[in-house]
Amino acid sequence: MVTKEEVIEQYDVEAMDEADNVDLSEDDLENGSKGQLIKRAGQLRDRRNELNQMASERASKRDDLNAKTREKVDEAQEHREKRDELNEQVQEHKDKRNELNAEANELFDEVEELKQDLELGSGKSIEELEEEIEDLEFRQQTEVLDAEDERELIEKIDDKREKLAEKKEKVDDTSELDELVEEAEEVRSEASQHHQKVTELADKAQEHHNQMIEAYREADDIRDEADEMHELFVEAQEAADRHHEDFVRVQKRLRELDKKEEEERQDERAEKREEEKEEAEEIYQKFKEGETLDTEDLMKLQKTGLL
Repeated sequence: MVTKEEVIEQYDVEAMDEADNVDLSEDDLENGSKGQLIKRAGQLRDRRNELNQMASERASKRDDLNAKTREKVDEAQEHREKRDELNEQVQEHKDKRNELNAEANELFDEVEELKQDLELGSGKSIEELEEEIEDLEFRQQTEVLDAEDERELIEKIDDKREKLAEKKEKVDDTSELDELVEEAEEVRSEASQHHQKVTELADKAQEHHNQMIEAYREADDIRDEADEMHELFVEAQEAADRHHEDFVRVQKRLRELDKKEEEERQDERAEKREEEKEEAEEIYQKFKEGETLDTEDLMKLQKTGLL
């Protein structure tokens, strides 16, 4: 099983260093000065952007690996289809081979039956009979025999000639047998050809089966790597999301501080206006009592609208 570390090394992916992450505590958020918070927001933003880039690169690598997985699965499926197609052809040739072998067996059985009917397998051959007749005739011509022996010898020769004639007659009737043997051998030969195709196609089917298994194995390995890369993506994306959430929290806190400062400034301005108004009313009262006002006093009266 592949590990995250192996995937990082194999695909040249930048490892995420936890030490580079930026932390934000509640105390930092609530009690940190505006300057400190602005600095922390910048750190969170920069780290968030780094992590988003890291997550993007890991997602791209993961998608590439998933695409390669699909390619290997498609390749395995192609080998599966080719294997099944070849196995169908193997079965067709097997059926034809078995059918022809059965037909050949029936024909050879007929050959044996016909041989038995003709009795070609029993007794002496034509050549043996002819040789024996020749030997007996030579003996008759060269030896001096009495009447009894001469008669027995002639009977033997006649018997041999009769058997020879029967044998030759049977041989003359074997044309049907020869045709039957030839047909049986042709059928057997055709069956052998189908058997050869069975062997060839079965070997090819096995090759595609082996390639299918290998492609599925490679797909599983790449899928494991893709899964690990996805885990790395999730790791970086979750860290980026956390930094973004903290960045948003700091921005919100800064807006709160800005609002508070603005409210304090407004209160200060209102207080100052009230003081100016009270001072102007005092000056105006002096003016009504006939006192002479200097330029500065006149300007204060104009500013408050009393003049």
